Order: sequence, then C-alpha cells, then structure tokens
Amino acid sequence: MLDLGRTARAAARELARADAGLKNRALAAMAAAIRRDVAKLLSANASDLESARSSGKDSAFIDRLTLSPKSIEAMAEGLEQVASLPDPIGQISDVREQPSGIRVGRMRVPLGVVGIIYESRPNVTADAAALCLKSGNACILRGGAESVNSNLAIADCVKEGLRTAGLPEAAVQVVATPDRAAVGELLTMNQYVDIIVPRGGKSLIERVMSESRIPMIKHLDGVCHVYIDDRADIEKAIRIADNAKTQRYGTCNTMETLLVAEGVAAQVLPRLGGIYIGKGVELRGDDASRALVPEMERATEEDWGTEYLAPVLSVRVVRNMDEAMDHIARYGSQHTDAIVTEDRARADRFVREVDSSSVMVNASTRFADGFEYGLGAEIGISTDKLHARGPVGLEGLTSQKYVVFGDGQVRT
Repeated sequence: MLDLGRTARAAARELARADAGLKNRALAAMAAAIRRDVAKLLSANASDLESARSSGKDSAFIDRLTLSPKSIEAMAEGLEQVASLPDPIGQISDVREQPSGIRVGRMRVPLGVVGIIYESRPNVTADAAALCLKSGNACILRGGAESVNSNLAIADCVKEGLRTAGLPEAAVQVVATPDRAAVGELLTMNQYVDIIVPRGGKSLIERVMSESRIPMIKHLDGVCHVYIDDRADIEKAIRIADNAKTQRYGTCNTMETLLVAEGVAAQVLPRLGGIYIGKGVELRGDDASRALVPEMERATEEDWGTEYLAPVLSVRVVRNMDEAMDHIARYGSQHTDAIVTEDRARADRFVREVDSSSVMVNASTRFADGFEYGLGAEIGISTDKLHARGPVGLEGLTSQKYVVFGDGQVRT
C-alpha cells in the first residue's frame, strides 16, 4: 500500500502538468478499449456474479454488481463525456486589482491523490478513473472483493488508455488484494493521499468515518422522499412516484418514502398502490395510507428512516407541505428530495427550505446522478456541506489557490 501511495504521488505531479489534449486522448483510448473488450468484461463479471450468488448475496447486491452490454456502453460514453467537458485545471477566476496595484485571482488546481473505496459497482472503476484523470488527480481504487475480476478487467482498459497518451500508468491504480487490512492502511496514508471517497453501504461508510486520518467526500445513506402536493398534476405525480421507486431499487437516489397531501391521497394512493403491488413492491404505511390501500403493512417508526435499497416503500399521508418538510427534516438523510406541484410559490419554498444536496421539482429522484447532471460521471454523492455537495464531478475534485500578479509592487 505504501508503494502504491508513493507511485501515486509521483504520478499526480505529472498529471498536474498534463494538458487537456493528453488527458482527452487517454480518455478516448480508454473508451475504445472498453468497447473492444465487451466480451472480456462480461466474462470477468460473470465470474464475480457466480461467486456472489454462491455466497448468498441478495438481489439488490447482484443488481449493483451486474454489468451488461448497455451498462458497459454507458461506461464508455461516460469517459467520452468527461473528455468533452472543459478542463478546469489552470482556470483563473475573480481577478481583481487592489489599491496597491497587485491583481489577485484564484486558480483551480487538482487535489492530488484521491483514494476511493467502493463495494459492488464495477462501473465506479471507469467513472473514478475518468474524473480523477481529467481533474489532474492520481487515484488509488480499492473495490470490493466481490467485484475484483470486473474491476481488474476495466483497469486493464484504463491503463491502455494512459499508455496510449504517454501518461503514467500509476495515475490509476487498483488495489488487487481482497484483504480488508488494505483499507485500514489506505485510511492512514495521509502523507500520500489527499482525499478519501467511500462509496458503498452504511457499514463501509461508518468504518471509514471511524478510521480515516484523511478528509472525506461521502454520504452515509440515501433516505430520499417524493412529496405529492395537493396542487400536483395527478398524472405527472403518478409517473414520477412510480419511476422514483421502481426504475431501479438498489441505488442511493431511489425514493424510500412517499409523502402524499391528504387533499389528493384518495386520487393518488389507490392507483399508485396498484402499480407498486403489481411490480412486487412491499408497502408500509400509516393508518391513513392503509385505509386507501388495504394490502399495505403498518409502518414502524424505524421504517421512516430506513434506506431499503430493495422493493420496499414507506408511505405517509400528510396534511400539507409544511408537515411534509417537517417529516423530511426529521427522517431524511439530506441526499435527494422532490416535490410534485403546479404551485410555483410552493415549489420555490420547498427548494429553498429543504436542506438536501439535491432538491427537485416535478422530477424523479433518480436524476440525482453525475451523468444526468452533465458531469460526465460522478465520483460519488456528497451530503457534506464543506468543499463539495451533491454529485461530485470535475470541480468537486479540485481546489483553488490564490494567485497574485504584480509589476514590482512592494508592501510599505
């Protein structure tokens, strides 16, 4: 691990000097290699899936681990989209002349070396490599033991792209050992690693928070809400609430609690209940919700704060938007929350007052994603309030330093 840290630090210095053309050439070559090696990637992933199933992993875990031709193409497209984005490194902004005659501005610079610890999603290997490279950072990637074959196969494509552009292969390094002690060592390497990004379940995040000596970009869990207001377009609301829960179950931006204003509950909940039950979603609700959807189980206090990552949904009828926002403030995780309403004033209040990293109006929470936000990909989603918040793309992987331009001025 120390050798990885030393070589990553040296590679980071080279990347900080690399121009946009070199970085974009590497990204394009990575995308081409991934498209060429679809069969190889699927074969490696099949080995991981077989091991995961034999060890009893649940369906949500298998969903996160699975690669398909479509998701592999999305990885390649993500690399190309990152290449198409403006290079933030070296940009100087806010230049102002001071009374002394000096001009003071701020230059965007890389963070240095980024350590990323993730579990079952192999696409993180490509996404992280792309964003770190374009933002001038070296990275050390430690994926889960369950996805090691997939990660190493993707890393081969990444390294080919780096070689093609003449950039150091040590700019992107994958920790090959499944030994959990490697994670503990990485979290102490503050002489080499500048930021840690954990991506995974609550137990992983809690471990990293407990052991890390390095600053982090993180979110603990995604207890996301959709609130259907009594001034919502009903058809729009049903479409959004369906998609927010059932488009994919095992993601951090999936809705886990549906809040419905009592004025429209009788119009909305029976229809949505039929949709969810037809798709195999287990419903857990308060008394008012259960009166409208008799098949619904009774929700417990624990349900309101639970990130299921599964076909399970909590449902509550609320008096109005204020009660909905109170519920979100009490039980939410400050990840992603949405309102469905045609009332502009209420939408503005919701956006202003709900304290989450992404707040949406008339859109599915599933859009809380770096690719969908036009970031090319994301290295993670942050619910922290310092440095980066929401999906973390290129800008979130940079910092700023002050630069001063003078013409012989001295301070008196």
